[in-house]
Amino acid sequence: MNEYINLTAENIEDEHICCAIGDPKHQQGVDCKKEWIKNKLKDGHVFRKLNARGKIFIEYEPIETAWVPINGKNYEYIYCLWVAGSFKGKGIGKELLEYAINDSKEKGKSGICTLVSKKKKPFLGEKKFFEHYGFEVVDSIGDYELLALQFEKSETPKFNDNARTMKTENQDFTIYYSNECPYVEYEVKELSDYAKEKNIKLNFIKIDTLEKAKNAPCIFNNWANFYKGEFISNTILNANALEKLLK
Repeated sequence: MNEYINLTAENIEDEHICCAIGDPKHQQGVDCKKEWIKNKLKDGHVFRKLNARGKIFIEYEPIETAWVPINGKNYEYIYCLWVAGSFKGKGIGKELLEYAINDSKEKGKSGICTLVSKKKKPFLGEKKFFEHYGFEVVDSIGDYELLALQFEKSETPKFNDNARTMKTENQDFTIYYSNECPYVEYEVKELSDYAKEKNIKLNFIKIDTLEKAKNAPCIFNNWANFYKGEFISNTILNANALEKLLK
Protein backbone atom coordinates (compact mmCIF):
# COMPACT_ATOMS: atom_id res chain seq x y z
CA MET A 1 0.00 0.00 0.00
CA ASN A 2 1.30 3.44 -0.90
CA GLU A 3 2.10 5.81 1.96
CA TYR A 4 1.26 9.51 1.61
CA ILE A 5 2.09 12.64 3.58
CA ASN A 6 0.12 15.89 3.85
CA LEU A 7 2.28 18.94 4.49
CA THR A 8 1.56 20.79 7.73
CA ALA A 9 3.06 23.71 9.63
CA GLU A 10 4.79 21.12 11.82
CA ASN A 11 6.42 18.96 9.12
CA ILE A 12 6.96 21.28 6.14
CA GLU A 13 10.55 22.18 7.07
CA ASP A 14 11.55 18.52 7.14
CA GLU A 15 9.73 17.41 3.98
CA HIS A 16 10.66 18.05 0.34
CA ILE A 17 8.05 19.60 -1.95
CA CYS A 18 8.67 17.29 -4.89
CA CYS A 19 9.32 19.64 -7.83
CA ALA A 20 12.91 20.82 -7.42
CA ILE A 21 14.45 17.98 -5.44
CA GLY A 22 18.20 18.17 -4.78
CA ASP A 23 18.95 21.00 -7.22
CA PRO A 24 20.95 23.68 -5.37
CA LYS A 25 20.19 26.42 -7.90
CA HIS A 26 16.49 26.18 -7.05
CA GLN A 27 16.90 26.24 -3.26
CA GLN A 28 15.74 29.85 -2.99
CA GLY A 29 12.66 28.96 -5.02
CA VAL A 30 11.96 25.97 -2.77
CA ASP A 31 12.23 28.17 0.32
CA CYS A 32 9.84 30.69 -1.22
CA LYS A 33 7.41 27.95 -2.19
CA LYS A 34 7.41 26.58 1.34
CA GLU A 35 6.68 30.05 2.74
CA TRP A 36 3.86 30.35 0.21
CA ILE A 37 2.38 27.05 1.38
CA LYS A 38 2.72 28.04 5.05
CA ASN A 39 0.71 31.19 4.40
CA LYS A 40 -1.92 29.23 2.47
CA LEU A 41 -2.47 26.46 5.03
CA LYS A 42 -4.87 28.69 6.94
CA ASP A 43 -7.03 28.85 3.80
CA GLY A 44 -7.39 25.09 3.71
CA HIS A 45 -4.54 24.50 1.25
CA VAL A 46 -3.65 20.81 0.82
CA PHE A 47 -0.31 19.54 -0.48
CA ARG A 48 -0.34 15.72 -0.45
CA LYS A 49 2.59 13.68 -1.71
CA LEU A 50 3.81 10.14 -1.89
CA ASN A 51 6.29 9.35 0.86
CA ALA A 52 9.11 8.83 -1.64
CA ARG A 53 11.82 10.84 -3.32
CA GLY A 54 10.08 11.87 -6.49
CA LYS A 55 7.70 14.31 -8.18
CA ILE A 56 4.44 12.79 -7.01
CA PHE A 57 1.84 15.08 -5.47
CA ILE A 58 -1.52 16.83 -5.64
CA GLU A 59 -2.11 20.41 -4.49
CA TYR A 60 -5.51 22.05 -4.03
CA GLU A 61 -7.54 24.49 -1.94
CA PRO A 62 -10.92 26.30 -1.83
CA ILE A 63 -11.65 28.23 -5.02
CA GLU A 64 -12.42 31.38 -3.02
CA THR A 65 -8.78 31.67 -1.92
CA ALA A 66 -7.04 29.92 -4.84
CA TRP A 67 -4.50 32.09 -6.68
CA VAL A 68 -6.19 31.87 -10.07
CA PRO A 69 -8.51 34.34 -11.88
CA ILE A 70 -11.51 32.08 -11.37
CA ASN A 71 -14.62 32.87 -9.33
CA GLY A 72 -16.79 30.28 -7.69
CA LYS A 73 -18.38 29.21 -4.44
CA ASN A 74 -17.90 26.08 -2.38
CA TYR A 75 -15.57 24.34 -4.84
CA GLU A 76 -12.01 23.08 -4.41
CA TYR A 77 -9.45 24.03 -7.07
CA ILE A 78 -6.64 21.65 -8.05
CA TYR A 79 -3.45 23.58 -8.79
CA CYS A 80 -1.38 20.61 -9.80
CA LEU A 81 -1.46 16.81 -9.98
CA TRP A 82 1.94 15.44 -10.96
CA VAL A 83 3.23 11.87 -11.13
CA ALA A 84 6.62 11.68 -12.85
CA GLY A 85 9.23 9.16 -13.91
CA SER A 86 9.16 5.56 -12.74
CA PHE A 87 6.10 6.22 -10.57
CA LYS A 88 3.82 6.55 -13.61
CA GLY A 89 1.40 3.77 -14.43
CA LYS A 90 1.09 2.49 -10.87
CA GLY A 91 -2.28 3.99 -9.95
CA ILE A 92 -0.77 6.77 -7.84
CA GLY A 93 -2.44 9.56 -9.81
CA LYS A 94 -5.77 7.77 -9.31
CA GLU A 95 -5.19 7.55 -5.55
CA LEU A 96 -4.21 11.20 -5.27
CA LEU A 97 -7.20 12.44 -7.24
CA GLU A 98 -9.63 10.19 -5.41
CA TYR A 99 -8.27 11.49 -2.11
CA ALA A 100 -8.91 15.08 -3.20
CA ILE A 101 -12.43 14.22 -4.40
CA ASN A 102 -13.32 12.39 -1.18
CA ASP A 103 -11.73 15.09 0.97
CA SER A 104 -13.78 17.74 -0.84
CA LYS A 105 -16.99 15.75 -0.32
CA GLU A 106 -16.23 15.31 3.39
CA LYS A 107 -15.76 19.08 3.67
CA GLY A 108 -19.23 19.58 2.20
CA LYS A 109 -18.03 21.09 -1.08
CA SER A 110 -20.29 21.31 -4.12
CA GLY A 111 -17.54 20.11 -6.44
CA ILE A 112 -13.90 20.26 -7.45
CA CYS A 113 -12.30 21.86 -10.52
CA THR A 114 -9.01 22.28 -12.35
CA LEU A 115 -7.41 23.94 -15.37
CA VAL A 116 -6.46 21.98 -18.51
CA SER A 117 -5.98 22.76 -22.18
CA LYS A 118 -7.27 21.39 -25.47
CA LYS A 119 -3.69 20.88 -26.59
CA LYS A 120 -1.10 19.71 -24.06
CA LYS A 121 0.67 22.63 -22.37
CA PRO A 122 3.37 22.64 -19.66
CA PHE A 123 2.33 22.55 -16.00
CA LEU A 124 -1.27 21.57 -16.77
CA GLY A 125 -3.03 18.27 -16.14
CA GLU A 126 -4.15 15.74 -18.74
CA LYS A 127 -7.71 16.51 -19.80
CA LYS A 128 -8.59 12.87 -20.57
CA PHE A 129 -7.45 11.74 -17.12
CA PHE A 130 -9.90 14.08 -15.38
CA GLU A 131 -12.71 13.35 -17.83
CA HIS A 132 -12.40 9.68 -16.89
CA TYR A 133 -13.56 10.65 -13.39
CA GLY A 134 -16.53 12.65 -14.65
CA PHE A 135 -15.00 16.14 -14.92
CA GLU A 136 -16.68 18.26 -17.60
CA VAL A 137 -15.81 21.54 -19.32
CA VAL A 138 -17.66 24.41 -17.61
CA ASP A 139 -15.79 27.37 -19.13
CA SER A 140 -13.04 28.09 -21.64
CA ILE A 141 -10.69 30.81 -22.91
CA GLY A 142 -9.05 29.88 -26.19
CA ASP A 143 -7.19 26.62 -25.67
CA TYR A 144 -7.62 26.77 -21.89
CA GLU A 145 -10.53 24.91 -20.31
CA LEU A 146 -11.92 24.82 -16.80
CA LEU A 147 -13.03 21.31 -15.84
CA ALA A 148 -15.35 20.65 -12.93
CA LEU A 149 -16.74 17.61 -11.17
CA GLN A 150 -20.05 18.45 -9.50
CA PHE A 151 -21.13 16.59 -6.37
CA GLU A 152 -24.50 18.34 -6.28
CA LYS A 153 -26.47 20.72 -8.48
CA SER A 154 -24.78 24.09 -8.11
CA GLU A 155 -23.42 27.08 -9.97
CA THR A 156 -20.10 26.09 -11.50
CA PRO A 157 -16.92 28.22 -11.30
CA LYS A 158 -16.11 30.61 -14.15
CA PHE A 159 -13.09 32.53 -15.41
CA ASN A 160 -13.07 36.18 -14.35
CA ASP A 161 -13.73 38.73 -17.09
CA ASN A 162 -10.25 40.23 -16.72
CA ALA A 163 -8.68 36.86 -17.57
CA ARG A 164 -10.62 36.64 -20.84
CA THR A 165 -8.71 39.53 -22.43
CA MET A 166 -5.37 37.64 -22.49
CA LYS A 167 -3.80 41.06 -23.07
CA THR A 168 -1.77 43.63 -21.16
CA GLU A 169 -1.21 47.32 -21.84
CA ASN A 170 2.57 47.05 -21.59
CA GLN A 171 4.12 46.46 -25.03
CA ASP A 172 7.51 45.29 -23.72
CA PHE A 173 8.16 41.63 -22.94
CA THR A 174 6.29 41.12 -19.66
CA ILE A 175 6.22 38.11 -17.37
CA TYR A 176 3.70 37.43 -14.61
CA TYR A 177 4.85 34.91 -12.01
CA SER A 178 4.34 33.77 -8.42
CA ASN A 179 6.03 31.63 -5.76
CA GLU A 180 3.40 28.96 -6.30
CA CYS A 181 6.15 27.33 -8.39
CA PRO A 182 9.67 26.72 -6.96
CA TYR A 183 11.33 27.04 -10.38
CA VAL A 184 10.52 30.69 -10.98
CA GLU A 185 12.92 32.49 -8.63
CA TYR A 186 16.02 31.17 -10.39
CA GLU A 187 14.66 31.95 -13.84
CA VAL A 188 13.64 35.47 -12.85
CA LYS A 189 17.23 36.14 -11.78
CA GLU A 190 18.69 34.48 -14.91
CA LEU A 191 16.40 36.45 -17.21
CA SER A 192 17.01 39.70 -15.32
CA ASP A 193 20.77 39.30 -15.71
CA TYR A 194 20.39 38.40 -19.39
CA ALA A 195 18.14 41.40 -20.10
CA LYS A 196 20.57 43.74 -18.36
CA GLU A 197 23.52 42.32 -20.31
CA LYS A 198 21.68 42.58 -23.66
CA ASN A 199 19.99 45.90 -22.82
CA ILE A 200 16.54 44.37 -23.29
CA LYS A 201 13.46 45.90 -21.71
CA LEU A 202 11.94 43.14 -19.62
CA ASN A 203 9.16 43.57 -17.06
CA PHE A 204 8.37 41.20 -14.21
CA ILE A 205 5.05 41.42 -12.39
CA LYS A 206 4.96 39.30 -9.26
CA ILE A 207 1.62 37.88 -8.19
CA ASP A 208 2.00 38.08 -4.42
CA THR A 209 -1.57 38.62 -3.20
CA LEU A 210 -4.91 36.95 -3.74
CA GLU A 211 -6.28 40.17 -5.24
CA LYS A 212 -3.53 40.27 -7.89
CA ALA A 213 -4.11 36.60 -8.72
CA LYS A 214 -7.85 37.04 -9.13
CA ASN A 215 -7.29 40.09 -11.36
CA ALA A 216 -4.55 38.69 -13.61
CA PRO A 217 -5.03 39.56 -17.32
CA CYS A 218 -4.90 35.94 -18.45
CA ILE A 219 -5.57 32.49 -17.09
CA PHE A 220 -2.52 32.82 -14.90
CA ASN A 221 -0.86 29.59 -13.81
CA ASN A 222 2.55 30.14 -12.14
CA TRP A 223 4.08 32.00 -15.10
CA ALA A 224 2.67 33.91 -18.10
CA ASN A 225 4.58 35.50 -21.00
CA PHE A 226 3.32 38.59 -22.85
CA TYR A 227 4.86 40.42 -25.80
CA LYS A 228 3.47 43.53 -27.50
CA GLY A 229 0.49 43.25 -25.21
CA GLU A 230 -0.43 39.72 -26.31
CA PHE A 231 -0.30 36.53 -24.26
CA ILE A 232 2.29 34.11 -25.71
CA SER A 233 2.48 31.10 -23.41
CA ASN A 234 2.71 29.81 -19.83
CA THR A 235 6.14 28.24 -20.46
CA ILE A 236 8.76 29.08 -17.83
CA LEU A 237 11.65 30.58 -19.78
CA ASN A 238 15.41 30.55 -19.34
CA ALA A 239 17.80 32.94 -21.11
CA ASN A 240 18.20 30.71 -24.19
CA ALA A 241 14.45 30.30 -24.62
CA LEU A 242 13.90 34.04 -24.29
CA GLU A 243 16.59 34.77 -26.87
CA LYS A 244 14.93 32.39 -29.35
CA LEU A 245 11.54 33.99 -28.77
CA LEU A 246 12.84 37.49 -29.30
CA LYS A 247 14.55 36.46 -32.54
